Amino acid sequence: MENKVKMYSLSTCSHCKATKSFLDECSVKYEFTDVDLLAGEERTAILEDVRKLNPRCSFPTIIIGDKVIVGFKENEIKEALGL
Repeated sequence: MENKVKMYSLSTCSHCKATKSFLDECSVKYEFTDVDLLAGEERTAILEDVRKLNPRCSFPTIIIGDKVIVGFKENEIKEALGL
């Protein structure tokens, strides 16, 4: 079963870029939101969502199925994806 992968990231964050590259290399389909490129209410709403998943509100915050991974943790990401 393929888990849905969603990532909250910052466009300027090196860990976020590394995570995107890693997912691309693994041919994993994922959705991402670069939070720093949002504005106003949309940004506020997304940050509230991120805080629920990751109270420190740090990036990247990755959701794979029902697992939340904070930061670029290659082994945890692989495990959650079943790679």
